[in-house]
Amino acid sequence: MSNTTLPTTQEALTVPEVMTALRLSKSKVYDLIRSRQLASFTVGRARRVSPDSLRAFMQERIEENAA
Repeated sequence: MSNTTLPTTQEALTVPEVMTALRLSKSKVYDLIRSRQLASFTVGRARRVSPDSLRAFMQERIEENAA
């Protein structure tokens, strides 16, 4: 798996960046956020996801599918 879509620093990701990383639609990313499957935070009206939250989400899905 290539991590070229994720920043190498601790920069917060925008929803479009998460969409690209997961190759999902905007509505699906917001569904994951709304259902608390993907942790996020807001700054003003801007929604952000930490790279660690995205990695944790992906690792959980990998582990679920390996079982």
